[in-house]
Amino acid sequence: MWTYKGKEFTSEDIGDYYGFVYRIVNTINGHDYIGRKYFKTKRKLKPLIGRKNKRHKVIETDWQDYWGSSRRLQEDIDRYGKENFTREIIMLCDTRGNTNYYEAKIQFEEDVLLREDNYNGIIAVKIGVGSVK
Repeated sequence: MWTYKGKEFTSEDIGDYYGFVYRIVNTINGHDYIGRKYFKTKRKLKPLIGRKNKRHKVIETDWQDYWGSSRRLQEDIDRYGKENFTREIIMLCDTRGNTNYYEAKIQFEEDVLLREDNYNGIIAVKIGVGSVK
């Protein structure tokens, strides 16, 4: 389950948001992980018969079942069980650029690479001026 502002967050709450920045917390030792996830993705479809241009279909991602990309986090989830972790949405974002920007901003503000109690091992960001509002 994901929460946002203390309440459960579901597919019905997505609206026009593109993605979100989240925190996963190990409730046993207090270690946390900050990341980002998109709500929707594009899938390519074959062109219609007699046409050359490809079509796209927007579908919901696996965000509800997502548990981060950190190997150390995944190892602890396997060790302690999902029931000993909380997943909180910190910020909802309306564009891909904003989602990427705010993930990195929060990671830097919280010094995730300098803290022993954090699962983040890298801050990878590539953002252009025009992609952030």
